Amino acid sequence: MGAGSGPRFGVEEEFLVVDRETRAAVPRAAAVIERAGPALGARVGGEITELQIETRTEPCGTVEEVQRQLEEARGALAEAAEPEGLVVVATGTPVLGDCVPPAMTTGPRQDRGNATFRGLHDELAICALHVHVEIPDREVAVLAGNHLRPWLPALIALGANSPFWAERDTGYASWRTMVWSRWPVAGPPPYFTSDADYQRTVAMLHDVGSIVDVGTIFWDIRPSAHVPTLEVRVGDVPMTARESAMTAALIRALAVDAIAKVAAGDPGPRVPAETLRLAYWRAARDGLSGHGVDPATGQLIPAAALADALLTAARPALEDSGDADAVATWLKELTCDGDGATRQRRAASGRGELADVVDLLIEKSIP
Repeated sequence: MGAGSGPRFGVEEEFLVVDRETRAAVPRAAAVIERAGPALGARVGGEITELQIETRTEPCGTVEEVQRQLEEARGALAEAAEPEGLVVVATGTPVLGDCVPPAMTTGPRQDRGNATFRGLHDELAICALHVHVEIPDREVAVLAGNHLRPWLPALIALGANSPFWAERDTGYASWRTMVWSRWPVAGPPPYFTSDADYQRTVAMLHDVGSIVDVGTIFWDIRPSAHVPTLEVRVGDVPMTARESAMTAALIRALAVDAIAKVAAGDPGPRVPAETLRLAYWRAARDGLSGHGVDPATGQLIPAAALADALLTAARPALEDSGDADAVATWLKELTCDGDGATRQRRAASGRGELADVVDLLIEKSIP
C-alpha cells in the first residue's frame, strides 16, 4: 500500500424530504426520485417510508472521489426537489412534521415487513450513513467485524445528528440510535468465530421470524448480502457531504487495520454485549460533547478522548492511504465546532424556533 491506496469503498446516505415553506418533513420522496433519476440513475432510490431518499456512490478508490460523488448526488437532489417546492436535508430524525406513523412505501416485501415488525414501523422516519469497504472473502469480513465492534459507540458519538423528534428536543444527541435499538436485529452484532457461525445465527433468526430476509439483518456491522463488502451502518447521516466522506475514510482505515489483524490470527476483543449496549446508550445521549464508555474498561472517559483513541488506532492505515491529515483536521474541527446535534441545538437557541434548525440543515446539506 502507498499513498492513495486501500480497498475500494462506497457510501450510502439517507435524507428526509422537507416542504420548503413549512420546513416539515413530507411524504413526497417519489417525486424527487423521479426527477433525480436522469442525473443519478441507479445511484438514487427510495426507502421504506415515503419521507426518505437514499443515494449511493459507486465503488471509489479515494476519499476525494467519495466526497465528489456525495456532493454530486446532494446537488442533484436539490435540483430535483426545487420545482416541487421541496428541499432535501441530512439529519437523523425529522425536526418538524407529523411523522408518526410515516407514510410507508408499498410492495410484497414491505407487506412482509409490516406483518413482522408491526408498530416498530411507526417511528421509522430515521436516516443513517452506511459505509461499504470491499472485502471479497466473507470469512475475513466476518472476523474483521469483531475488531470494529469496540469502535461503534465512538462512531455514534462522532456522527450524532438527531437531537429532535416530534418537534421537541429529546435530550439525546442521536435519538435515531435509540429508535433503531428497539428492533430485534439492530445495534452491535454478536461476536462471531467464523462465517459459519454467522450463518447459523442468521438461520436461527430467520427460523424464529425475527427477520424478513437477509436484507433485514440490521446489525451495525454486517457482511453485505449483495456486494463483496463489510458494511458499517452505525451513525446518523451527517449534516455535510465532507463529514460523510471523512467518516468513510476513518471506517475504511479501521477495516484495513482489522483485516491485517485477522491475517495475523488475532481473534479480536470479546467485548461483552451488555458493555456495548451501555456504551451505545451513553454515546447516543452525550454525543461528542460529554462522556462515553470505554468498551475496553467499562469506565467513563471524555467522548473527545474516545475520538482521539479512534484516530490513533486508524492512523497507520490513514497514513498509507494519504488521508491522515484530512481526517485529523476534520476531527479537530468537529471537537471545536461540535457534533451535528450540538450545531442543531445552537441553531434552535437563537430565536427558539425549530424552523431555524431546518434552515441550517438546508444550508449545510447541499454543497
